[in-house]
Amino acid sequence: MGTTTEELYEKSFGISREVTDFSRKVLKELADDFRRIDDDAEYNQACVVAAMQKEGVAEMHLSGTTGYGYNDEGRDTLERVYADIFHTEDALVRPQIVCGTQALNIALQANLRSGDEMLSPVGKPYDTMDEIIGLRPCPGSLADHGVTYEQVDLKEDGSFDYDGIREAIHPRTKLVEIQRSKGYSSRPSFTVQQVAELIRFIKSIRSDILCMVDNCYCEFVGREQIGDFGADMVVGSLIKNPGGGLSPCGGYIAGTKQCVEAASYQLYSPGLGREVGPTMDMNKLFYQGIFLAPVITAGALKGAVFAAKAYEKLGFSCFPASTESRADIVEAIELKSPEAMIAFCTAIQAAAPVDSMAAPEPWDMPGYDDPVIMAAGAFVQGSSIELSADGPIRPPYTVYLQGGLTWEHAKLGVLMSIQRLKDKGIIRL
Repeated sequence: MGTTTEELYEKSFGISREVTDFSRKVLKELADDFRRIDDDAEYNQACVVAAMQKEGVAEMHLSGTTGYGYNDEGRDTLERVYADIFHTEDALVRPQIVCGTQALNIALQANLRSGDEMLSPVGKPYDTMDEIIGLRPCPGSLADHGVTYEQVDLKEDGSFDYDGIREAIHPRTKLVEIQRSKGYSSRPSFTVQQVAELIRFIKSIRSDILCMVDNCYCEFVGREQIGDFGADMVVGSLIKNPGGGLSPCGGYIAGTKQCVEAASYQLYSPGLGREVGPTMDMNKLFYQGIFLAPVITAGALKGAVFAAKAYEKLGFSCFPASTESRADIVEAIELKSPEAMIAFCTAIQAAAPVDSMAAPEPWDMPGYDDPVIMAAGAFVQGSSIELSADGPIRPPYTVYLQGGLTWEHAKLGVLMSIQRLKDKGIIRL
């Protein structure tokens, strides 16, 4: 008789039978949730295949270009596929965009000019946006270029302050930036329908205001696309959901032809724009990544739901709660102490296929006010569609869990985190 999974967990990872028995009870309560996730994945998979077939993706498109990147049919076809998937007029999908932060900066710098004002109606964006906006002085920031910034905080219940937003909009308001995912905060992430309502409200005040949606962590969570609801730009990273774990770098800006064209000039050069940009040997990975993205995202979602249900049973507050609908792949768990955060992240690192021997420690990461601890043994550096956990070391000591290229790996990471907290005497089963 062969080794059972439980025996392998115990022998190779130190996960006790008590922990696996606990997880089995948790999973019994999640059957309906997992079924809904699988149904959405099947729908989104069909949408991706339909888009690829519509644009006539062929073997020739899997090859890349070098140098200037002129006449890169694979790149240009992929961008039409992205526009089809996200229901926008156009898209820019490039390996020269190294992360979501850069994609956001390109989109903002391309479409704002001196004297314009950017408004965030969802409170303060990610900490990494501080230098882009100019909240922390930095050469080349929007503030450095004469662009001002205003924000309207969410209400205490996490809903939009529509009265405050109306008052904040004035003739200089040019662009509204809507961050869907929670970032390092305990506020809710926003569904497509919630963002659609917000866009409708903003456009009813002034139809010429550009509405830009930061879609990082949110792609293929649910079936609807924000491009159907008036977004002028939708921005994200290929080392998150849409890269399917295969894209080694890259980002996308989808939206109106005018906004995307402006972004291409900002990324490369006025007069050149999207006509240049070599893809080297990445086209195949980009196509395979977007093809796999629906099912990869589904695995990460299952891991997030499982973590929420398990840690709620252990007495911790989780955002979103296990019973709430989801807008992204991120699960925030309030661990109440720095010791618990470090133990949790150490366990996630130990569950990794790469660099499992590393011990994550808090450090002063550029762009953040507090020391940040990060656990990510990934095939692609910084890839948050792969299993990872991180967070700033500050009360209430919330760790942000995301990713998992397979549900089974996400589960392993959560089990190891429970075991580590149990071994440290932080929890009892």
